Amino acid sequence: MKNIEIIKSNFIENQKINLLSVDKISPSIDSAVNCLIKMINGSGKLMSCGNGGSSGDAQHIASEFVNRFEIERKEMPAISLNSDTTTITSIGNDYGYEYIFSKQINAIGNEKDILMAFTTSGNSKNIIEAIYAAKRKNIKVLLVTGGTGGKAKDLIGPDDISIIVPSNRTSRIQEMTLIVIHSICECIDKYCQNR
Repeated sequence: MKNIEIIKSNFIENQKINLLSVDKISPSIDSAVNCLIKMINGSGKLMSCGNGGSSGDAQHIASEFVNRFEIERKEMPAISLNSDTTTITSIGNDYGYEYIFSKQINAIGNEKDILMAFTTSGNSKNIIEAIYAAKRKNIKVLLVTGGTGGKAKDLIGPDDISIIVPSNRTSRIQEMTLIVIHSICECIDKYCQNR
């Protein structure tokens, strides 16, 4: 296959996943927005986490909350649990990589907060441990994943929300995750503007 064919194929596949996602995940995104608005009004904070490209997604949404998305608005409390390399490497070295997020949740999380966990497979051990930690503290979980949702989906309770991108391909899941993040942020902007 020539490069131009690969490039065109990627665009076409992305469009197909976008169209599939419109009806499949829009209601879950809307529910996530409503939960985040309640969190903001209840003086909670957003904690986000992920690995690899999903780490970038976790940092992205936290930065949009703390700074702004497209309009000027009041800052909103959010922290990416991926950002403090000293804490991450300390926990990883002393306890194991699977606890790098859960120990932070144990330290700073409270039941007014929301954990937004990004995992393309749904099977990352440290994300699973983060969800367990959130559950122990009665923290609502917003899971953003792909495929079948993996083991993480099985931990999501009736008060939590799963946004499951209908694709098994990591690159397509990551592309849709960006649309999920931007959709959430735009809805939050609109809410703040109308307050």
